[in-house]
Amino acid sequence: MPHMTAFARNQWYVAAYSHEVGRELLGRTILGETLVLYRTEEDGTPVVLHDRCVHRRYPLSQAPTRLDGDRIVCGYHGFTYDTSGTCVYVPGQKRVPRTARVASYPVVEQDSLIWVWIGDPALADPQTIPRARHLDSPGWVTVRGMEPIDCDYGLLVDNLLDLSHETYLHGGYIGTPEVAETPITTEVDEGAGIVRVSRHMDDAACPPFYAKSTGIEGRITRWQDIEYHAPCLYLLHSRIAPVGVLPEADGSDPNGFHTEITYAITPSGDGKVYDFWAVSRDWATDDTEVTEFLRGNNHTVVMQDVTALNLLQETLGTERTGYQELSINIDTGGLAARRILARLVEQGEKPVEKVQ
Repeated sequence: MPHMTAFARNQWYVAAYSHEVGRELLGRTILGETLVLYRTEEDGTPVVLHDRCVHRRYPLSQAPTRLDGDRIVCGYHGFTYDTSGTCVYVPGQKRVPRTARVASYPVVEQDSLIWVWIGDPALADPQTIPRARHLDSPGWVTVRGMEPIDCDYGLLVDNLLDLSHETYLHGGYIGTPEVAETPITTEVDEGAGIVRVSRHMDDAACPPFYAKSTGIEGRITRWQDIEYHAPCLYLLHSRIAPVGVLPEADGSDPNGFHTEITYAITPSGDGKVYDFWAVSRDWATDDTEVTEFLRGNNHTVVMQDVTALNLLQETLGTERTGYQELSINIDTGGLAARRILARLVEQGEKPVEKVQ
């Protein structure tokens, strides 16, 4: 794989968690576009503008730039912009030049995520944003974080769609021998841009991540069902239960532990990606010790990926032209994702239909 995946611009991407955006100015870079995010004073609506003043390109996300009501006042010469990006004041003259405006981007707040559309605003349809309802549903508790990685976002997609690496990279945390040993099934919905990869383990060791948080002793059945909505949202529906404990006839699962693991994979620029990660559970929801254990443990796992992917990007950058990589059955999901991402880039102007 070339270690630069081109960007699909007419798509929704996660720019931030809801809790990150407030009355402090927040800077993010998505698909190479520098953005400033904040909330309006009255109703808290998120606003996303281009993060460069038209005058001398001063970053609007950086002090001493500040908010005056809902207007951004550039900290260099005082150029002032409203929420639409229109400049409403310039120093030393009454007339504001017609070209004095910064881009404003379509933004949707949903499931405690701030989604931004970088492409043609006329094509931005909020209905196509995939859901991750567990992130802010009653009865679920979530730990979350974000790590920037110095790698192409395609490498992170690859990493998450092939969980056999858990056995080797994350042993002692979430990995056990059975993850790598168990074959996968893969389903691809090319039209909707969704890849599903499933691995069902009937009799597996219980990794420390789950043993210590659930109290299960002994072996488990372990299901990993991945749903990747290209390009940005990755859902891992995880179920564990003691061996021999089967779901009820109606499909309910009182003795199983369900965990939703969510990643938003947002390309920042060439060879840079934001890795938004979250672990949600509907069990032991009042237990703060479990919450803190999962937060620390999953952060360690994410940092193992960060280290590996930074190294991989560096290594690929030194490969001779025309090197060959070898793919096997475990790569079926990742290869399907590459195909879909390439098509989204090629289509450019046409967003995919997302199934709710």
